[in-house]
Amino acid sequence: MLLFHCSRPLAQAHARHLSTFSPSFTTLLQDCKSLSDARLLHQQILARGLLHSHLPTRIVASYLGFNSPSDALAALERHSPTAVFWWNALIRYHVRHSNLNAAVSVFRRMVNLGTRPDHFTFPFVLKACGELPLFCQGSAVHAVVCSNGFESNVFVCNALVAMYARCGIIEDARQVFDEILQRGIGDVVSWNSIVAAYVQSDEPRWALDMFAGMTASDRNLQPDAVSLVNVLPACASLGVSLQGKQAHGFAVRCGLFSDLFVGNAIIDMYAKCRMMDEAHRVFECMECKDVVSWNAMVTGYAQSGYFSDALHLFEKMRGENIRLNVVTWSAVIAGYAQRGLGLEALDVFRQMQLSGSEPNAVTIISVLSACAAVGALLQGKETHGYVLRHLLNWNDNDNGDDLMVKNGLIDMYSKCRCASASRAMFDTVPLAERNVVTWTVLIGGYAQHGDANDALELFSQMLQDGNPKPNADGNPKPNAFTISCALMACARLASLRFGKQIHAYVIRNRYEAAMLFVANCLIDMYSKCADIDAAQTVFDRMPERNSVSWTSLMTGYGMHGCGENALRMFDGMCEAGLFPDGITFIVVLYACSHSGMVDKGIGYFNSMGKDYGVAAGVEHYACVVDLLGRAGRLDEAQELIKIMPMKPSSVVWVALLSACRTHANVELGEYAARQLLELESENDGSYTLLSNIYANAGRWRDVARIRSLMKKTGIRKRPGCSWIQGSKGTAAFFVGDRSHPMSDQIYNVLATLIQRIKVIGYVPETSFALHDVDDEEKGYLLSEHSEKLALAFGILTMPPGAPIRITKNLRVCGDCHSAITFISKIVDHEIILRDSSRFHHFKNGSCSCGGYW
Repeated sequence: MLLFHCSRPLAQAHARHLSTFSPSFTTLLQDCKSLSDARLLHQQILARGLLHSHLPTRIVASYLGFNSPSDALAALERHSPTAVFWWNALIRYHVRHSNLNAAVSVFRRMVNLGTRPDHFTFPFVLKACGELPLFCQGSAVHAVVCSNGFESNVFVCNALVAMYARCGIIEDARQVFDEILQRGIGDVVSWNSIVAAYVQSDEPRWALDMFAGMTASDRNLQPDAVSLVNVLPACASLGVSLQGKQAHGFAVRCGLFSDLFVGNAIIDMYAKCRMMDEAHRVFECMECKDVVSWNAMVTGYAQSGYFSDALHLFEKMRGENIRLNVVTWSAVIAGYAQRGLGLEALDVFRQMQLSGSEPNAVTIISVLSACAAVGALLQGKETHGYVLRHLLNWNDNDNGDDLMVKNGLIDMYSKCRCASASRAMFDTVPLAERNVVTWTVLIGGYAQHGDANDALELFSQMLQDGNPKPNADGNPKPNAFTISCALMACARLASLRFGKQIHAYVIRNRYEAAMLFVANCLIDMYSKCADIDAAQTVFDRMPERNSVSWTSLMTGYGMHGCGENALRMFDGMCEAGLFPDGITFIVVLYACSHSGMVDKGIGYFNSMGKDYGVAAGVEHYACVVDLLGRAGRLDEAQELIKIMPMKPSSVVWVALLSACRTHANVELGEYAARQLLELESENDGSYTLLSNIYANAGRWRDVARIRSLMKKTGIRKRPGCSWIQGSKGTAAFFVGDRSHPMSDQIYNVLATLIQRIKVIGYVPETSFALHDVDDEEKGYLLSEHSEKLALAFGILTMPPGAPIRITKNLRVCGDCHSAITFISKIVDHEIILRDSSRFHHFKNGSCSCGGYW
């Protein structure tokens, strides 16, 4: 360019010459080849005072053309007041380049410098406020709209509706829309804006109502493609396929079906309504498809349970070289993860990474779910590392996706039994940002895989400052899943008092929408907390019941040794028109086994396939082996194992081994133990059972050999622990425990009880003292068992006549069972003992188990 490459005097002369012919500056600005050229020319113009009315606008245009909005803003500020057109151009530039805060800032600067905005200014500024979202700034812009007389401009008003919707203030969006109608300026875009607002606000029913109002005959409005793209997701969200079909028909009649966005929305609607045949027909009829069309089908098949069809379409996409995006990969990974096929999901994730596709938050959540499904802690940690490097925005305010990922990490660590990492991840989420999922996944993790006491402590913490208002300060209100996790923790601990408090909370806070789900959990909790009558009451008051309701109460009766009641529930379930499945029959066989109803149990086992069409699985055979074993029919149990149509699992051999312990069959017990060893399923329980069999037979060398083998293989016997709820909390005891403050009183009461029951016939069963010492020493060792200590503490602290509820982590020993039976004769308490197998109700010298335990 001559001005920049000639000598200084010549350039100055050229400038003097051009000063008399300002159009040349316009030409020079248009001919600039770089940002530096534009800046130099701007300097020359300023230095020579050659500005004319049109030159500042040309300078701004030149700067924007070279993508330098800062220079453009500086020019506008220097030469203000400037035509609003170029301020609009700068605001529009920032919005299109997603510099939304800059767009709002430019608007404020424009107003402060005295340039009056026009009807082209507001839509872009309001779009920026909505997408950030900045409700306060958006409201301020609304005030500027009104003060400048644009409240009757339909374009501006439509932008206001969209802004308030994006900010989540649907009430204000509706108010602006109603004012549009009152002024009679509404158009199709106005209606589309309010329908979209309700869809974005997760109020699909209102969206459908507004669409119906739009299409009313007196409106004389014709919905367009955008109208259909807005309303179809509302149909999908509500699962109202009839209205979705009507929208589909309207699209065909009005020639809108050929629009790619409309076609994709129709596919998505049918897929989310679980109507995959209709979705497939629409997909095949589409002349033009894009990756969104394919993704809608793949996701639809996966979520509707047709995962093989989803995989087929996925492979077809790869075969036809259709570029897979993050949605495609995420749908397949999620499909595998939801079916518990974690290894397959992780394999697809590796393929995704090799393809160069970047995972998003949805992908990562599915991958974490896959890791949790198979306990893949190492892969979960690797995913956590990827999240830290690429996804989490620790310092940003927009943390919606971040919170979902953090919740996924908490869940993964919990299910991989890494409670410390799970809690550490939970603690990184600020209290104000935790949602109900954040609390629920950690409470559920503690309840299922960690310390149930921690679960209840966390649930209490959640309730302390809880507030049902979603946007209020304080912890969120528990949902039905949170309640179920807390009830699960109560069931694990047999914490009846806490369970009753949660039940009261449920009643006060009216969980009707999820009452079936919660009521089933209450039945399970009361059953496992030794209050089977309360479980029956909850069941009787349920307005509706499903198979889980019947099975839960049936299980409760089985655990309490009430076999006849369990079978009565089975008959009632069948009469109610519900079909028993494999799980139901496991419960029935379990109930028969623990109530000594051998013939009835075998009858149900034989009728499973013949009368109910349920094929017997390995778990059912294990139940029948247990049923026969408890009754002492060990030969029949062994014969049943031989004719099993599948290979016996460890559960089958453990049932046989346990029966051998009860009936002192050393030879068969050794055989069952060898089978467990071949299956590599030995654990502390099976070793302990075999050791007990040897000890009962007086084979102390074999006892020592088993204990040595356990030591070499690193298997440690779990210490027996019993706990009881007192008036001041829960007291726990181990064998020989003297750590309790009332220890001296406990042992004195226990010694007195043992002396009293010996007078009425109690004889210590020294075969359960698994040490090679004399009988007197064995009797002393037996008196220190944890369940006896817990009972003595209960007698000391509980009021007369109150039931004493004890829980033990292992199976109650035979001597303790005998001793507590005698003690129930001489104390004014019902003694309810829950061990790892079932409940024992001791009263007036008898136990509800009838010897079948």
